[in-house]
Formats: sequence, structure tokens, C-alpha cells
Amino acid sequence: MNMACIGDADPFTAAIPATKVELTVSCRNLLDRDTFSKSDPICVLYTQGIANREWREFGRTEVIDNTLNPDFVRKFILDYFFEERQNLRFDLYDLDCKSDNLSKHDFLGQAFCTLGEIVGSLGSRLDKPLIGIPGKKCGTIIVRAEELSNCRESVMLQFCGNKLDKKDFFGKSDPFLVFYRSNEDGSYTICHKTEVVKNTLDPVWQAFKIPVRALCNGDYDRSIKVEVYDWDRDGGHDFIGEFSTSYREMSRSQSQFHIYEVLNPKKKGKKKKKYQNSGTVTLLSCLVDTELSFLDYIRGGTQINFTVAIDFTASNGNPSQPTSLHYMSPYQLNDYAMALRAVGEIIQDYDSDKMFPALGFGAKLPPDGRVSHEFALNGNPQNPYCNGIEGVMEAYYQSLKSVRLYGPTHFSPVINHVARYASAVTDGSQYFILLIISDGVITDMAQTKESIVNAASLPMSIIIVGVGPAEFDEMIELDGDEERISSQGRYAERDIVQFVPFRDYIDRRGNHILSMARLAKEVLAEIPDQFLSYMRTRGIKPGPLPPPYTPCPPPAIHPLLARRVSRI
Repeated sequence: MNMACIGDADPFTAAIPATKVELTVSCRNLLDRDTFSKSDPICVLYTQGIANREWREFGRTEVIDNTLNPDFVRKFILDYFFEERQNLRFDLYDLDCKSDNLSKHDFLGQAFCTLGEIVGSLGSRLDKPLIGIPGKKCGTIIVRAEELSNCRESVMLQFCGNKLDKKDFFGKSDPFLVFYRSNEDGSYTICHKTEVVKNTLDPVWQAFKIPVRALCNGDYDRSIKVEVYDWDRDGGHDFIGEFSTSYREMSRSQSQFHIYEVLNPKKKGKKKKKYQNSGTVTLLSCLVDTELSFLDYIRGGTQINFTVAIDFTASNGNPSQPTSLHYMSPYQLNDYAMALRAVGEIIQDYDSDKMFPALGFGAKLPPDGRVSHEFALNGNPQNPYCNGIEGVMEAYYQSLKSVRLYGPTHFSPVINHVARYASAVTDGSQYFILLIISDGVITDMAQTKESIVNAASLPMSIIIVGVGPAEFDEMIELDGDEERISSQGRYAERDIVQFVPFRDYIDRRGNHILSMARLAKEVLAEIPDQFLSYMRTRGIKPGPLPPPYTPCPPPAIHPLLARRVSRI
């Protein structure tokens, strides 16, 4: 692979989706634009580009004749990324002729949302009023999301060999297996290699787990080729033979062994009738497992609680000066505001009440000038909650006018603040994310490490965004990617910290929307895995799904019966 290509790749095109989500669309009480019959609706889905914000048509449903309450059969299948704000637009039209040109048809209304909003709604079902025609009630759109199951099936396989060909002069073979999935063009892609079992013609390989996507790309009948080799130290491994199978064939073997003949085409050609095979490989076990996903928990009702903590130390500079990191320009957001909005606007889709605690640290507070490392941005320590991300932004701006930037930079109080709440809810119903935005050197490093080690056993993750030009060596140390963080000989149970310097994601052409999207993508990418690692180690299963949505409209109640019901 050309390594230059990897470095030059656009971070948005190179991303691997967490999963695929299927959207089903229904509508109720659409406008009737036909004179002699009801409308013939179609739904058109648009997605929005991250860099240029242009809307592009993604797909269309079928047309359903003569109804104002359509339940569309044709689905939309989208790649889902937790860490991206995936904006969607649904446009409804009444089709009047066979033309594909939408301008020739009657517009019935539209709805805007994010994919996160849909999957974060109760039961992954979002109801929204249709808008777009002034003075008219356009009806309601209902969008349901379902994760495609074959994206997250994995299979545990175990094989053994019998009477494989002897390839080594002084001993028996050292066999191993190589698995390939077939591609559409007839080529093959390697997807798994077993360990080498030394000096035997009857090896038993260790069981291994592999995602079904990796094995056959979700196509159960796609050919899987397995090659058998004798390992050699110099890397020139000797080919013993091969066999083919499919995922469907292997999954049928759950109740009985399946024996494959290992054939070497060259030997078969030379020895003709005398050659039978180069041994056999037996599938000993095939256990199919469906991995629980982040979306399973969200659909089961787990809420994501978001808290922000902002650095108000004097090293940020006087907020009234344009050189300050806290400077409030009338023309653009400062780095603190951009980081807060970038992360918060994505996470808020997974929090039903949209009430977020917002904290500050390192400032002198009115009226007595005491230094605080854990104060409410809205000035109410008993209730630090702000209404939505806009409420958090407003509280941040108001704090800059009332507090005095001071110091030092202590992280542990705000980490302990969130940890107190997280420790009270360890049943999987809630997960806590703390966003710390800071400009530099941490002065309570030992206490911060201890707080993180303690928090690693709780349902929480910590995102640290460094703003400004400072060196962030200590913050990098807190991000446990290279080495698991420890305090007084105790190691963190899991990695819960993600640190990024904002300057690495700022678009050089001044496109702040792109800068914010890049930042959010980087800092949120690890959250689903951190979330799942907590749930799995605690043995916590997703909550029960809400009752399924019934797409049929309720039957009309007779007026007399309705009156009788209203009197009860």
C-alpha cells in the first residue's frame, strides 16, 4: 500500500462506518394537492456534505398512489458514524406525471434532522412536523432507524487437520490456514490467518472469532477460499492445498462436523487417478454470535449525559483583548466556543432532556474574589444545568463578563464532580461524558491522574481539547493510548481519556464549520468503544426495546362513541 496515499487521504472519505442503519419512512395527514383524488406521495432523502454544506440527493422511496398516510416500503440504508453530525433532509412530493424532475411535481413539505436524532430518540423513532409551505399544516413524518444485523454478527470457528502432506525433510509439517473472501470481480482478499502448529500432520488450531462482514461482506453465499501451508522460517511457506466453502455452509455445521478435502491442483494434474487429496480439514465448531452495539443500548434507553468544564485561568489572556483565547469577536466564535459547539451539538442528540451542567475552573468569583476550580457558569451552584448547547454558550459568555481570570489550572475537581454523579448510576441506564477545554499546563497532575484512575471504573469518558499555541505534554500523558495511566501503583481499568489539540484540526482556509467537524470526529470516535467496554466488563445488557411502532393509522371513532368516552 502506498503510504503517501494514507497521509493524503481526506479524513471524511477514509472513515470506516461504525455500522449501517436502515431508515423506514411513514407520513400522516399529508396535504391533499389532487382535485379528484388524494395525493400520490414520494419521499426524497438528501444528505449534506461536511465541507461545503451542499445537499445531495441520496435516494427516493417508491410512489404510493392515492393516500395521505403512506407507509413507504423502500428503505434508505446509511453508514452511521457516532462522531459525525450527519444532517438529513426529507422532502415529500405529490407525483403528477412520470418525470424524474421534481420541479414538475407538487411539493408537500419537508423535515430536517440528524441521523443521531433519529437513533437517539425513544425506540429509534422520530416524529417531526413537516414544514415548508407557509400557512399550511403539512402533516407529520415518522422515521424509524434499525441497525442492520449482519453488520455485527461474528462467528467463532475452530478447525483441525488430518493426514496433511509432509513437507519438511527432517520432521513433519508446521501447518497453518489462510482464509480469503471473494470479491465481486473474482479476486480474493485475505481476511484471517491462523497460528502455526509445529511438527504435526494432524494439527488442532485454536478457535478464532471473526466478524461476518470480514469473512464474506455480509453475503452468506459468497465463496470463502482456505489455503493450507507448511510454515518455513525463511518465509517461503510451502503450499499444501486448498478448499472452498461459504459462510452459509459453515453455519449449517453447528450441530455436526464438516470435513473438507484439501486439494493441491498441481498434484491432481500430475498424479491423475492415484492422487486423492493432501489430507483433510475438519470444521469442529461454528458458533454464531451477535455483538451488542452502541445503538442497542441507545435504543434500549441509555441516556448520554454531557458536562462541559472551561478553563478560566489568566494564561488565556484578557477576554477584552483580541489576542485572548476567550475574546468574543462579533464576527466569529473563539476556539473555546467552537470546541464546545462542535462536540455538544453531536452529543445532545443522545440526551432526551437537553439539560447540560456547565462548569468553569481557575477564576476569581464575585463578590468576594475567592478562587474556584468548580463553579457553575450560570451562577447557580445548586442547579448548574443549562438548556441545550445554546444555553451553555450563553452561560459561558455571561461568565466571561462576571468572573476574573486567575489560576492555577486544576482538572481534578471537575473530574470528581462528574464522577460523583456517575458513581450513583452504574446500572447502564446512563453514561457520562465530560468535555474539558483548556489552554495549557495542568498544575494538579498527581490528583488528576488519581481522579482518572478512579473514574475509569465508572460509566464515564473524558474528552480534553487543548486550545492555543502551548505545549500539551501533560495532556498527552493523560490520554492512555500509548501507556495506561496509573496513580500510586494503581492502573486505570480502561482508557477513558481522549486528548486532542484543536490547532491540528483548524482548516487553513478559515472554514470554521469544517474545523469543528474535524475536531468532533477526532474526539468522539473512541466514545462508542469506551462505552461498550464499560457495559461488557460489567455484564450490563441493553434495556428492553419499547413496543414496536404500528404504522397503520388508528381507526376513526364514531362521534357518539367519542362523546361517551370524553364523559368517563
